[in-house]
Amino acid sequence: MNHAPTAVKRAATGSLIGLALGDALGFPTEFDDVPSILAKCGPWREMELPVRDGKAYVTDDTQMALAFARGIRTAMDTGVLAPDHLTGPVREEFVDWYHSPDNNRAPGTTCLRACELLDGDRLWQDASRIHSKGCGANMRVTPVGLVPGLSDEQRAGAAQLQAALTHGHPTALAASDLTARAVHLLARGVDPAGLVGQLRSYAYENRSRYHEEWLGDLWTRSQDPSARHFAERGWDECLAVLERLDAVQRTADPELDPCTYTGDGWIAEEALATGLLCFLLFPDEPLTALRRAACTRGDSDSIAALAGAFAGARLGADAWPGEWADRVEYRSDLVAFGALWDA
Repeated sequence: MNHAPTAVKRAATGSLIGLALGDALGFPTEFDDVPSILAKCGPWREMELPVRDGKAYVTDDTQMALAFARGIRTAMDTGVLAPDHLTGPVREEFVDWYHSPDNNRAPGTTCLRACELLDGDRLWQDASRIHSKGCGANMRVTPVGLVPGLSDEQRAGAAQLQAALTHGHPTALAASDLTARAVHLLARGVDPAGLVGQLRSYAYENRSRYHEEWLGDLWTRSQDPSARHFAERGWDECLAVLERLDAVQRTADPELDPCTYTGDGWIAEEALATGLLCFLLFPDEPLTALRRAACTRGDSDSIAALAGAFAGARLGADAWPGEWADRVEYRSDLVAFGALWDA
């Protein structure tokens, strides 16, 4: 399938709107099992966008993705994307989110505790929750996969740094890196059929790499004997779930809850794999992918947000019907960042 050039496709706009739409669709189903979701919403292939007062409300997933996007924009206003430019602005954005009155969408305890500790002058590495690998690390990483002109090193370092500010577990870092990589590859037109193979290769290539320039001495807060051991522990957990995904992506029954195959998505590597599975089941049917992701027993809003980010990166802004895209909360912010990075 040939895709239009990126300028026409508007991959960044499509990906950010897709993330928010998936988040909004999964918001009411997040803590329900599949029978309860079907009883509430009807057949999953016909799920409608939940709208209240003319708006489709999102969760902390989209709020924190926008916080990260603002941090990136601020950092790049002062020069190239580098740790000394990025850390301060993203930290400030996360703290602002923590104090916002709109931070009332059932955010995760790891994000809340870490952001509380980031609000002060302590080292960010001391605020990071070193043993947490919750999906809060990678549900918000999509923006850095969409920024044009970055090197692989910048994209990986920034993805891992934003994760590490709250979720310091090495698997959270590796899953965030892989999520940003997947978004980047899809925006560039990589065939979905070969995506998991490319991600596995990337994971093997980076398995022993610790991004000290971006992470500092974070690893010393863990029980690992070396920075390399710390990094390998995270990549190995991600490789295990990617192997599971690779084994089922062509044979999975779309009528069966995708969490059955790749996990419930509360932890970072499972959110990546199950979000990818929902997208790969329906690579040319973005709304079907979102609906399948939202009708899951696991962390439905995060799984659907990731599925939407992947689908939108591949298919662009026109993937989403106007009557959905126009109603999503924070639409103007999402479109503004999309336009900035699609330019």
